Formats: sequence, C-alpha cells, structure tokens
Amino acid sequence: MSLKYFQANAPLDKVLGAIKKDGAAIVTDAASETNRASFASELAPYLKHTPFGRDHFTGRKTRRTGALIARMPSSHDFVMDERVLRLAKDFLKPFTEKITLHLSQATTIYPDENAQLMHRDRFAWGTHIPQSIEPQFNTLWAITDFTEENGATRIAPGSQEWSWEREAKTNEIIQAEMPRGSVLLYTGSVIHGGGKNTSKNPRIGLNLTYCLAWLRQQENQFLSCPPRLAKNLNEELQELVGYTQGTYGLGYFSDPERVAEKFDLMAPELALGRGPRHRAQFNSDQLSKVEDK
Repeated sequence: MSLKYFQANAPLDKVLGAIKKDGAAIVTDAASETNRASFASELAPYLKHTPFGRDHFTGRKTRRTGALIARMPSSHDFVMDERVLRLAKDFLKPFTEKITLHLSQATTIYPDENAQLMHRDRFAWGTHIPQSIEPQFNTLWAITDFTEENGATRIAPGSQEWSWEREAKTNEIIQAEMPRGSVLLYTGSVIHGGGKNTSKNPRIGLNLTYCLAWLRQQENQFLSCPPRLAKNLNEELQELVGYTQGTYGLGYFSDPERVAEKFDLMAPELALGRGPRHRAQFNSDQLSKVEDK
C-alpha cells in the first residue's frame, strides 16, 4: 500500500488516474526553489503572530495562517499553477461548470504536536452532499520537507470509496513523505490527517483547496480578500477567488447604496471595476456606477 509519485512533467491523465484510484498522489519538483523560498519569506512575519489552534483538531501546537491571497503575493503562483488547475477542473467537471478557491492556509506543525484526528475534508459541508458527488480537490505544497518525524500528512489510500462510517485502521494508513517543492494532491473524500511532529523543527505546508463553484467556500474569500484588494489581482485569479457568477443566476449582487438605472442585478466583476468576460447582459452603465463610488 503506497501513494504514486510523479515527476513535474508527468502526463496529467496518469496523475489524475492515480488520484481517482488512491484518493491522492504526489508530484515532486512541482514548485521552483525561488517560489518556495519567496513564500516562506512572506509567511515569516505573519507566522510569528498567528495563534496556535484552539483544540485538538486544529492543533494546540499548530499555526494556521489564512488570507494568503491578500497577504502573500507569492501564493498566487501556487494557486494558479496550470497543472493543478487542469487537474482540479478535470476532476470536478462532472459536477460543476466552474471551480472556486475553497481555502488558502499555511499549516505549520511545531515539535511535540500530536497527530491530528483522521478526517474527510468534505465534511465541512456535513453529510448533506451525496457521496456520489465529489465536491473538493485539494493540494498541500511542501514548503519544508515532509518526513515521518516532522509530521508528514497521514493518508488512507482508497478510503474515498469507503462508507462514511468506516474508520481507517493503523495498517491502512501511510505517511505522505515528500521533499520540499513537492505537492500532495488529494480528494475531499479521502481520509487523512496531519502527522505527529517528533522532530526539532516545524513542518510548513501550503494548503490550497478548490471546490464546486456552487458551494460555500470554507474560507470566506470576500472577507479575506475584499474588493479593494481583489481589484489588483489578475482576472483569472479574481474569478477563482469568487468574483464571478458560479452559474447564470448564482452570485450576483445589487449595489446597496444606489439603484441601477437599467439592471439592478450585477455581476461580481463590476465590484472590481471591470465587466464580466462572458456576460453581455451586464452593460457599461453598470460599470460606470461602480467605478464612480
């Protein structure tokens, strides 16, 4: 029992096949040393002020730092990685027209932290989504090496196919060891959890997850990255964060301070000072009203 490892230039259909079969796969050398080092540098000043977790699940010796899109420009390269986005879209496309960024979080596990409770990330929505629908595609980038000693993520391969009541036994769990710059790709349904850190150094991972655009995001991106900050992102990242409609009628807004002359139902892009790329019914009059505020 093991996870499959792939080089960064591996055919994506083979990587996707492994993810569907085992619930997870690892791509090595996925991030350049420059990108990894830039993220570690940008994280450092926030990390020392991030509180430890409030309970056993979040980790009393684990720091979880969010709002990465607004705080750390280097995170954008990870979020927009072309290979990851292609895999995420292909994996989730049976159930959605678009995907959205579900979570951006740096997870730092410190020495003497205990192993996290094994869980399925999809339970953020409870058990209300049928098991036949996979709502989530996850990535965990190794900013430092992930080893057995420093708390490499534990995974039960194949558990995405198990009944929700079944728990993973010790002999069904492995650790996703990987060198820094690698990325662990895993589904929202596979059972997993952070490992126990018995080393003398913290283990830093960059957790970026994607979900069906018609679901509520775990991290409220409109508060973590409000319009005054999101307007400076490139258009594709703006839409991935959530500043676009998930479907024809999902996600519009109305200006709370004035009434539009022609249409009062406006696309989220207008809050950023631009029109939607694919929605002709929202016109330039609306755009000028938002820009004039």
